Amino acid sequence: MAQLHPLRIAVAGAGAIGQAHIAAIGAQADCRLSAIVDPAPAARELAQRAGVPLWPDLGELIAHDRPDAVVLATPNRLHAPQAAQCMHARLPILLEKPVTSTVAEAQRLAALAERSGARVLVGHHRAHSPIMARAAALIAQGRLGRLVAVTGAALFYKPDAYFEEGPWRREAGGGPILLNMIHEVHNLRMLCGDIVAVQAFASHATRGFAVEDTVAINLRFASGALGSFVLSDTAASARSWEQTSQENKAYASYEDEDCYLVAGTFGSLAIPSMRLKTYASAGQRSWNEPFDLDVAAVEREDPLVRQMAHFAQVARGLAQPLVSVHDGLRNLQITEAIAEAARMGAAIDTTV
Repeated sequence: MAQLHPLRIAVAGAGAIGQAHIAAIGAQADCRLSAIVDPAPAARELAQRAGVPLWPDLGELIAHDRPDAVVLATPNRLHAPQAAQCMHARLPILLEKPVTSTVAEAQRLAALAERSGARVLVGHHRAHSPIMARAAALIAQGRLGRLVAVTGAALFYKPDAYFEEGPWRREAGGGPILLNMIHEVHNLRMLCGDIVAVQAFASHATRGFAVEDTVAINLRFASGALGSFVLSDTAASARSWEQTSQENKAYASYEDEDCYLVAGTFGSLAIPSMRLKTYASAGQRSWNEPFDLDVAAVEREDPLVRQMAHFAQVARGLAQPLVSVHDGLRNLQITEAIAEAARMGAAIDTTV
């Protein structure tokens, strides 16, 4: 088999997530960082350390130092125009979530991607988690029977410095619904299928900012299963994906906590501990009968590194994106519907 040349990947956006993508590129034997795009003065030192050129503008990069592929880790408002720019230049893209700032923008971008045949992977990195893949496989195999319900939580505490460094996070659009819940929406869709209706209550009673700090959410899935989810960035709790999955070493983790419980007619699965409780037979099922207990085997790997390996395959035309622009659009639609349901105090139909 012919040796593939190293895939030259440029990263636009030198913030925290851009730096995480740069590290993920460095972990791939068949990829190398070709350039960084960021007008901020701080980006110069990062480019010097990486030994690559720095470009202030995406257009200049494309015109003078065209890469094989681009990671767009820029502010949300730039996602739509920069992704379109790359599509017109026929450059494969890893586009950070949310796919765009608004559903209307995402719809236009999805249409452009379809017309142009663009190779676009949307950066919902948890889709590449081996924990999520194993959990989704167990559910698809019918180990739990017919799905009945899912409960979930993302309860964590953002320190004061988080809001001092970004005062916009105190205003509408800066709260945990639009910043954090979109991750959970994708996970829930992976596990339980499409979400067809949502309800929500939101509160800002703890911090008193203009934006919510705590949200209680109800979900209806296309299968008929129901879900409940509690979200808060002011709760001193370890019940969140980052603090339970052990995938991101920047977070302390706690093996005794789970953030999802999926229940069906034959059993339940706690995630990410992967503890299974199932009945051996239909005749055994009763609330006073014991379950068969098991823990599903799973490897814990960095999903960002796995995502970059997959992106290399997408960019080379060897794989279809695990998370497409249409997936990113759907996640954004559900997330915006949750925010709207909280504002209106009413159920929102999310069928399409």
